[in-house]
Parts: sequence; structure tokens; C-alpha cells
Amino acid sequence: MKEYQKCAKEMLEFIEKSPSCFHAVANVKAILDEHGFTELKEREDWVPEAGEGYYVTRNDSSVIAFRLPAADLFGSSVSGTVGFHIVAAHSDSPAFKVKESPESMVEDHYVRLNTEKYGGMILSTWLDRALSVAGRIAVKEKNNILTKLVNIDKDILVIPNVAIHMNRDMNNGVAYNPQVDMLPLFADCSEGKTKNGLMKRVAKAAGVKQEDILGHDLFLYTREKGRILGENGEFVLSPRLDDLQCVFAAVKAFAESEPEHYINVCAVFDNEEVGSGTKQGADSTFLEDTLWRIAESLGAGRSEYLKWVAGSFLISADNAHAVHPNHPEKADPTNRPYLNGGIVIKYHGSQKYATDALSAARMKELCSQAGVPFQSYANRSDIPGGSTLGNISTAHVSVSSVDIGLPQLAMHSAVETGGVKDTKYAVDVLKVFYGN
Repeated sequence: MKEYQKCAKEMLEFIEKSPSCFHAVANVKAILDEHGFTELKEREDWVPEAGEGYYVTRNDSSVIAFRLPAADLFGSSVSGTVGFHIVAAHSDSPAFKVKESPESMVEDHYVRLNTEKYGGMILSTWLDRALSVAGRIAVKEKNNILTKLVNIDKDILVIPNVAIHMNRDMNNGVAYNPQVDMLPLFADCSEGKTKNGLMKRVAKAAGVKQEDILGHDLFLYTREKGRILGENGEFVLSPRLDDLQCVFAAVKAFAESEPEHYINVCAVFDNEEVGSGTKQGADSTFLEDTLWRIAESLGAGRSEYLKWVAGSFLISADNAHAVHPNHPEKADPTNRPYLNGGIVIKYHGSQKYATDALSAARMKELCSQAGVPFQSYANRSDIPGGSTLGNISTAHVSVSSVDIGLPQLAMHSAVETGGVKDTKYAVDVLKVFYGN
């Protein structure tokens, strides 16, 4: 098996184990633990040591890890440290979130779940698929409230389509109403409804008593497993490629790298798909708080910390649109990334992406050092695009930043398509960045 195929399979396994943002962060923590990193708490003092790695989480859905250089730069002077090498990605993907009191009965026969959209998903792609529920619950345990991961590892839901016989215009385009058309079928209650059946399943899956569950953050997820496909195995097909493909690449490169002078940082934020404006999102103080606490714990004052920030660099890694084989006209005329074409450097004149001439040049140089191809992406000037982590993060920590991604098709579909080589390309270039 070729190295890029092995890397793609590892990435697909990571995604399969990460049906929600909470599971993604738990799996990131497991990788860091395997590499000897130590967990820190925001409410406790930090005493990091040279050459060691640490991580801190927020809300169970975001994590920031850092590793210090092995050289003794932190005695009476910290001036030997140049700054931070940061890679940021996000743990969340568009999905349906389960509402409170979710069960509703239809004509004394069916039980549906009441859900709402999370992020800008392609609604039709969720129809007629085996689905389940995953996330976290808050439970009362003695006199404490704790959180627990939950994944109902079984096909329990489906959102059924309306038959074409009942909507002859189906193939002319359908406007789906998320409160009407997109509610998942959960049970047949014609022989007697089992009240709160979902929460009974959740409690069983989490190993707790149903009456001890005080809150939940639960999401639907598709049960389809990621796979490699194509005439010669050129492509990957998987749920949540955006952005767990970049999360995997960033964490793998980070965990397997050792810095010389820079402090390496890997940040995985939640809530990018809904604007990042939460305490655990890129638009929070999480990154700024963490970087300042690192500097402070190493004996740096505010002025020294600001010098470090001025000498730092951020790579914002969030997937990019590849040229679509059926709609090549949707792509910009001259900036046209393709699957398996390597790292995509993203540009936007109105600064929805943070890339500028200098940060693009640095990224291209890193790709050259890693022997990794790169491509450019820009929106068509008449088609507005989305935003990402770069400019949101740098509004709090003013560092030079570049927005990159891995090329994919069908972004925000229930399943998305990428290139089998591109995950390895990302790992290779990020290892150069972290080891530079």
C-alpha cells in the first residue's frame, strides 16, 4: 500500500470514530495522549517544561495543543523563542441538531424526532439514508454535573423522500422545509408508543440512568462509512470531510513534529459552520487566552508576548472547492483547483480569506520544501463564497495568516468527495511548518 493510501485510510478511520464534534475532540485528545501530551485545565495553574507537549479543551468540542522547544530557552530569559507556529481547523460539520422534547406522534402510527438545521447543509443529501444520533449529555452524578459522550451505534432513523407519484415535479427542483420535510422517522407506534424512546436509547448507550440526564447536545449523523473509490482508487468518499480531513492532517503533523525555536500550536475550534461566535469558536478568546498563558507561564511579560505574536504565523486549514466535473463553469476562470492537486491556497479580495502576498509566498515556500504541489482558489466574482477561520482568529491574535484547504466536491453534503493523495500532502507540508 502506498503512503498516501495508508494516510487516507487513517483519516477515514478517524472520521468514522468522530460522528460529532465532541467525539472528534475526544479522538484528538487520544492521539495526543498516545504521543505523551499532558492535559491542562483552564482553571488551574500551568507549569509547562521545555520539550514537552500539552493541551487544553473548552466545552468538550474545542482543543488547543502546544509543544515547547526542547532547548532551555526559558530560564532567566525567554528571548530565544521566536514566536508561535499555529495551525487551525474546525471540529464541527453541518448536521441536524436534536431539539428538546424531540419526539412527536403522527396519526397514532409514527414517531418522528424534532430537529433543526446546524450549518448550511445540502438538505436533499440527508434523505433516504440510515442515520443515528451522537453527541454529549450532561448528567447528574452525586452532587456534580458531568458530561458524557454518547453514540447510538445503530441504524435507527431515516428521513424518507416523498414518492415521485405524489410530487410529479420532484425532478424540477424541490424547496425543502426543514420543519416539515426533513424530520426523521424514528419508530412505528401503532402497537403502543414507548414514551421518550430516544432518551432511553441515549441513556443506555451512555451507561447512565435516564432520569439523571439533565441536558443534551445531540446531532444526527449518517451511518455511511468512508471509503476509497474510483477507477484506480483516486478518490475518497466520506461524511464530514469538511473539516475533519484538515483536523486529522493537522493533528497528525503536529503530534509527530518537534519544534526547535518556535512554540508549535494546533487549534481545533468548534462552531465554524455557524459563525464561530461562541466561547469555543475561533471568534472567542480561546486562542488568545491560551497563547498568553503559555507566554506568562514561561516568564514572559506582556511586551515579550507581543514580540512573539509579531513573529508568529497561522495556517488556517479548512477545505476548498474543487472544479466540479459536471459544472466546471461554477469555478473561477483562472484559479481552478482539482482533486489530488495538492494544497489549495485561498484568496479573497474582500478578505473573507486572510491570505495576502506575503503569507501566500510563505505557504508556497513551505510546499516547495515539502515537495508538495499547491493550487490557488478564488470565488467567481459573481458568486459569493463562505468565510473561514483565518480572519476570525486574527481579529483576536494579530499574526500573519494564510487560508488553505484540501480540494473537495459536494461541500456540506451528507457525504463529500476528496482526493486520495491530498491528506498526505497536507501532513507533509504541515510537518515542514512545525519542524521549520
